[in-house]
Parts: sequence; structure tokens; C-alpha cells
Amino acid sequence: MSEYQKKWFYLILLSLIWGSSFILIKKALVGYSAIQLGGLRIVFASLTLFVFGFKSLTKIKAEDWKWLVIAGMTSSFFPPFLFAIAQTELDSGITAIFNSIVPLITTLVGIALFGSIITKRQVLGVFIGLFGTIALILAGMEFTPEQNYWYAIFILLSALGYAFNINIIKMKLSHLSPLTLTTASFGVAFVPALVVVWYSGFFNEIVENTKMHDTFWYLLALAVVGTSLANIYFNRLIHLSTPVFAASVTYTIPLVAVLWGVWDGEAINIYQLLGGMIILFGVWLVNKKKKVKSKL
Repeated sequence: MSEYQKKWFYLILLSLIWGSSFILIKKALVGYSAIQLGGLRIVFASLTLFVFGFKSLTKIKAEDWKWLVIAGMTSSFFPPFLFAIAQTELDSGITAIFNSIVPLITTLVGIALFGSIITKRQVLGVFIGLFGTIALILAGMEFTPEQNYWYAIFILLSALGYAFNINIIKMKLSHLSPLTLTTASFGVAFVPALVVVWYSGFFNEIVENTKMHDTFWYLLALAVVGTSLANIYFNRLIHLSTPVFAASVTYTIPLVAVLWGVWDGEAINIYQLLGGMIILFGVWLVNKKKKVKSKL
């Protein structure tokens, strides 16, 4: 498999995994509070990663830890809580759509703080994808006005965290393997998350709360597959591509998430489908290779 094919393989795989994560969050919130869900997601994901990647942490240099702490907190600690809070008021599909802002913010952070250079075509693709996202949002607001769209702020904060993480990995930590990066990132988030879980009342409720028992498997799937495994793949994608390409996975995630939402009874209309098509065009434009003219 060529490097180009690998990039698209990871992009599609992550779209399926992360696109399915939003419905898992929705189902798990039936038994857990947003704070409990966010904290336990980090704890279980961290424990999974420690099993496979703990030894790889010895490869990390002392000067790398400054960047790993920033990357770990912005991408592994805060987003699981912010997404869970957002989905207490927003449908899973709508939450995934808002998450599509990540590529634009990644581009802006890369230019402002890391001196990234991107082509005019990529900029155009980012804004076309953003236009499609806005179209989806406006259609959703008209179709489901009962939802509290102010909670989208939590998704935008997560997007900012992901943007910092993507640029830091590409610019400062590209010498570390995806497994090392992911394990270290969640290692940074593990202790704070465990403290949050302790004070959330989880250990007092778990014995008698039958809803927690019924929805535990959703939480476990979210943590092991949708978090630990997916982040390893995502860090691999960052290594293989550019920050803009890696961030563009958030353009295809909503398509999967919306389909899961429809399966679960969430509403969707033709305008949302049109917005999804615009998003896909933006992804294609961002990642389209420039043709090299033959000198013969």
C-alpha cells in the first residue's frame, strides 16, 4: 500500500470509528453524567494504552514532555468532557457537524503560531467545507429548533484543542511513534481524569445504579475503540500527511454520525444532505494533488 493510499485508508477508518463515537456518547449518557462519562472514557482509554504502549514511554526525551503535556491536556483531557456536556443538549449528528470546524481552526493555528504554509487550493477547500458545515447547522436549527445550540461552544473549544494538538504533533513531536504519542498524551490526562471520576460520585452510584450497568458497554466501546485505538490511528495519519489533511477527517465524521442518528430516530432533511455533499467536495479539494507537468 502506497503512502497516499495509507492516508486515505486511515481517513476512512477514522471517519467510521469517530463517526460512531457520537451515538455511543448518546447511549452512555443514559446511565452516566457528562462528567462521569468524560472521566471514565479517559481512564479506560489510558489503561488500554498502558498495556500496549507503556514501555514506549522510555523513548521520550525530557524536552518533549513540555509539548506532550500541552497536547495531552488540549486533546486527551478536555475534549471528552466537552463533547459529553454538548450532547446533553444537542443530537449526536448535530454535535458531529459542529466538530467539522476543526480543519479551519487547525489551519489558522498553524499559520498564526507555527508558521505553516498552505496552498490557495487548500484554503479554498477549507472554506468550502466550512460553508457546508454552516449549511448543515442552519438546516438543523430550522428543523430542530428545540435544541440548545449555545452548547456548540463546547464543541468549538474542543476543536481549538484539537487544532493545537495536531500542529504540535506535526511541528514538535513528529519523531515519536503514534503509539508513544498516544500513550503519553493519555498518560498526562489519566491522573486528573481519575480525580474527576472520584469526585463525580461514580463509586457511590455504580453498585445500585442499573442504568450504569446497562450502558457500560457503550462506554467501554467508546473508550477502547473510539478513543485509544482511534487516537493511535490519528497520530499515524498526522505522521503520514499534513495537519490540514489530518484535520479534514472531521469533515467526513458527520456523515457517519448523522446516519447513526437517523437510525436512532434523529431527524434529517434534504438540506442537511446537501451540506454533507458540499463538505465532501471541500475534503477532495483540500487533498487533491497538484499535477506535475512533464518536461518531455
